[in-house]
Amino acid sequence: MKKNLLPLVLMVAALPLLQGCFPLFATGMVGTGLVVTDRRTSGAQLEDEGIELRANHAVSDKFGDKVHVNATSFNRNLLLTGEAPDQATRKAVEAVVQAVPNIRSVINEVTIAGNSSFSERATDAFTTTKVRTRLLTEANNQFVPVQISITTEAGVVYLMGLETHAEADAASAITSTTSGVRRVVKVFEYIPNIPDNEKSAPPSTDATKTDAPAKSGKPVEVQAPAPQSEVLPPAQAIK
Repeated sequence: MKKNLLPLVLMVAALPLLQGCFPLFATGMVGTGLVVTDRRTSGAQLEDEGIELRANHAVSDKFGDKVHVNATSFNRNLLLTGEAPDQATRKAVEAVVQAVPNIRSVINEVTIAGNSSFSERATDAFTTTKVRTRLLTEANNQFVPVQISITTEAGVVYLMGLETHAEADAASAITSTTSGVRRVVKVFEYIPNIPDNEKSAPPSTDATKTDAPAKSGKPVEVQAPAPQSEVLPPAQAIK
């Protein structure tokens, strides 16, 4: 039964060096009997794609190689991560993306530092893959892994999604104990309950057996829990 997870885990491990990019639209998980739908509206999904493209293009156009900034949008909340050489540039980056249409809020997590190296970015991409693998194999029906967006910068992992508090806490706990994670930042919008359409289909026998790594490959190493923090104010909770 655990073999059913192998294709999914291998697919995650083979992802290119991207920061937190994983399909969040309607996704079928073969062998679990579970069909996952994105909790965002279809319009919000398309808007998020457009916001990311426009924001990344605007920053690149304005600053070029002076900064290294990644823009990640989820439900029109735009997360900025990466490095800028000084505080003035950091603020200027935020001002540039504020002009992008349809953004609800900008979460500026850009740090004051020189641009990260290729090897540092590769390490972050590997950390993202390790976190994704653990969420997939250890969720144990506490949350739906593919509904969570993961971005890693300098060992700090940012988690985005529309989750209940219980789901967010469970995912954050697993993330915080993944090797290489320095800190976990929760950029979740909280919903009061799991949507009814996700409750309608009872989990299959296989779906209850996602609490252990797949047989193939070495299990991801764990560590003592890293610190966790929130960045969206309580007013951002969805009711």
